[in-house]
Amino acid sequence: MNRLALRLASILSLLAMLLPVSLIKGTTAPNVNWPAFRGSNASGIAEGFPTPTRWNVPAGENVKWKTAIPGLGHSSPVIWGNRLFVTTAISGQTDPKLRVGLYGDIRSVDDGTVHKWIVYCLDKRTGKILWERVAYTGVPKIKRHTKATHASSTPATDGRHVVAMFGSEGLYCYDMNGKLLWKKDLGVLDSGYYQVASAQWGFGSSPIIFKDKIFLQCDVQKGSFVAALSIKDGRELWRTPREEVPTWGSPTVSQAGGRTLLFVNGYKHIGGYDAETGKEVWRLKGGGDIPVPTPIVAHNLVFITNAHGRMAPIYAVRLEAAGDISLAENTTSNKHVAWMLPRDGAYMITPLVYGDYLYVSKDNGVLSCFEARTGTRVYQERLGDGKTGFTASPVAGDGKLYYSSEDGDVHVIKAGTKFEMLAKNSMGEVCMATPAISEGVLFFRTQGHVVSIAEKPSGK
Repeated sequence: MNRLALRLASILSLLAMLLPVSLIKGTTAPNVNWPAFRGSNASGIAEGFPTPTRWNVPAGENVKWKTAIPGLGHSSPVIWGNRLFVTTAISGQTDPKLRVGLYGDIRSVDDGTVHKWIVYCLDKRTGKILWERVAYTGVPKIKRHTKATHASSTPATDGRHVVAMFGSEGLYCYDMNGKLLWKKDLGVLDSGYYQVASAQWGFGSSPIIFKDKIFLQCDVQKGSFVAALSIKDGRELWRTPREEVPTWGSPTVSQAGGRTLLFVNGYKHIGGYDAETGKEVWRLKGGGDIPVPTPIVAHNLVFITNAHGRMAPIYAVRLEAAGDISLAENTTSNKHVAWMLPRDGAYMITPLVYGDYLYVSKDNGVLSCFEARTGTRVYQERLGDGKTGFTASPVAGDGKLYYSSEDGDVHVIKAGTKFEMLAKNSMGEVCMATPAISEGVLFFRTQGHVVSIAEKPSGK
């Protein structure tokens, strides 16, 4: 990055520390703010600062701070200025179980105790808890999977509002100081295996904020929909029904060709919607039947992947797509789909486009690199030993890719056409949540903590 951009980043960082949040509301600052799941537009990228390569949390190496967060939550940290937000759900059980690893058990956790759903605000620089708010107290209305939590949806912020989605327990909007502005009951949102209704797995889709709207994707057993709500008061602006089984991916917004589109993953209905009206713009059939990854946009394409059951595709859809863009049998492209790979898709992990390359990892750690514009494979390598699960999505910055295993090992990969492992770093705890990056600092949410990682300058 050139000197002017670096200077601008430094000024924005200083503003974040010195000015009220409302005065920097219009600032983009992608290298400072990380406003939702995977940052801006779910890209997973933050540039402008050097990012750490090596650390060891159990040994205290390059750990800036470590703050304990009670309960269970797979929600990722989000950041605006010097404030970091994260959510959790605290069970009435003394030691609620979380089972990680590669397995196919569809059962739910039987925990009928009273839970507390909490939003935390931390100081990004020190890890000090600035405030915490109990959003809801009660027995969960829907059970969770043995690998899931009741706080799996990542919150979102625009510098004035903090929005936390707790599925069947509701949607909550706070100001930056923790004042509850409004809350909304969306009814029972039953996410689970569509073929076995009793297998309830918990809600996972995260809200996103775009200008004055909150967008939600609620694909559930009955009554699936996407919707737009007013950020001011939670009023529903539009709701579009979806004929869809439960999914866990988050929506993505993109502006292209004079229109603003909302992209969503799905099994029966991968789709694009007009963000202003909710009108369907395009639809695509054909995918894995338990969609989890979030769509991402780069190079005038929207990349969508899923994997379970008969199919495991990767699609690269043109932003100008319209109508039913489903591929004819035994074809991998058409006017609207630039390319498709039928068996290289990811089950759990949202892919990453960094530069000219698309990185897709399966939940067993098999990482593939493709040319983003063509789908041509560049390499395929394995992270881990093949026995460890990968659920957290990757992030990138400073020419590095960060992949976290469920066991808490973070693999640092050099970006580019040649696979090069730069380091494998221990978090010392289960790591299911996608990390955040701000001003070159990495923020990880582990099973019991939020941890700030910053490489110390040499000689200090």
